[in-house]
Order: sequence, then structure tokens, then C-alpha cells
Amino acid sequence: MVEPETRPSLMLRLRQAADQQAWTEFVSIYEPLLLRLMKQRGLQEADARDVTQQVILAVTQAVERWQSDGREASFRRWLFAIARPLALKFVQRGRSVIGTARRGTGGTDMLKLLDNLPEPEHRTTATFDDEYRTEVFHFAAEQVRAEFRDTTWQAFWRTCVFNEAIADVATQLGTTTGNVYVARSRVIARLREAVEQFETEHDDS
Repeated sequence: MVEPETRPSLMLRLRQAADQQAWTEFVSIYEPLLLRLMKQRGLQEADARDVTQQVILAVTQAVERWQSDGREASFRRWLFAIARPLALKFVQRGRSVIGTARRGTGGTDMLKLLDNLPEPEHRTTATFDDEYRTEVFHFAAEQVRAEFRDTTWQAFWRTCVFNEAIADVATQLGTTTGNVYVARSRVIARLREAVEQFETEHDDS
């Protein structure tokens, strides 16, 4: 079997404007992560999307100047150093345009966003770590899904992700509980490999 080629770090590839795959991977991981995080901090859907798109645009303009500081997750901390002032700018713009009446309602919620965003020097918040791991998991799952029969994948997904009872899933899939355990183990092992490969290729140190 031919071993997969280890590609350069995603962060190095992002500096090549023509590397569309790198930018597709970046957006698929970080756009939903940033969007959910903004919404969890009180922004409405349209506002959260606005700020998220501004962050992504800022990354495209500044990624050539990014340098790792030698610590773990330096790119993600740099990303938050971009996100924080953009969120502040959004709040200030909303206050100046809409005025005092809004400051008592939506404006207050948006100001709370700034208080809850991690400072740039911090690695991340626990919430951001959880969101990042969730996106990596879903990205890896999309990559390996086609390698398994539907029943194998359903046995894994329904018992591990949806937390359905193994015995119930086995009955509904027309198989045994032993086969469900085997299917889970196979998929989990493959996902672990995919995640490790992802982290190697996306290492930003």
C-alpha cells in the first residue's frame, strides 16, 4: 500500500493564493467554528455571519505576514487576535448608526461578546477548543465515510454520535450486537488515523 504523502502545513499552503484546496479546508473548518462561537456569544445570525466573513477576509489579506510563535495553536490564537478587534468594530458601528435605543437591548448583548472573547495572548477558551475538535471530527468523517458500507457507518454513527442503544441499533440494522461493536471499532480506528493525518498536515507550529 502506498503511504499518503504528507503535505506542507495548511498555514504555509494558505500563503499560496492558487492553492484552492487549502482555502477550502480552511473555510470548512474555521467558518462554522467562528460562526457558532459568535452566535453563542449573543450575535444574531446575520450579524454573526457578517463578523465571520470579515474575519475570513482579514485572514486572506494577512496570512502572508503570519509567523508561528513556536507555541501550540499559534495560528488559532492569531485568528482570535483578528476576530476580537473586528467584533469591536462591528459593535461600535452598530452603536453609532442605530443609536441609544439599541444600546439598551441588542447593543448590550454584543458588548458581552467582547468581554467573553479570549484575549489574543491566550491559547483558546475551552469552548473554542471544543468547537475546533468538533469541526475536525466532522471534517475527518466526511473524508472516510465512503470507505464503509452504509450499515457499518450507521452502526458507528447512531451508537457513538447519536448515543442510541447498541441492542436497538443492531435490531434495526438486522445484525448482531457483536457486529455493531466490530463496526464501531473499525470506524473509530479509521477516524483516529484521519484525525492524526489532519493534525499533522495542519500543524501550525
